[in-house]
Amino acid sequence: MKSKTVLAARLGLLALAAAFLAIGLLGREHVEVFQKAVKICLECIGIG
Repeated sequence: MKSKTVLAARLGLLALAAAFLAIGLLGREHVEVFQKAVKICLECIGIG
């Protein structure tokens, strides 16, 4: 019985993680994160 509960919890968390990933991708959050990373890298090497 315990293993079924653990499996259900794992599948539920996996589904929740997939939903959050989909929401982030649909909101184009990855583009903003990439742009900020580029700015930080350029500042570190003294270009930006």
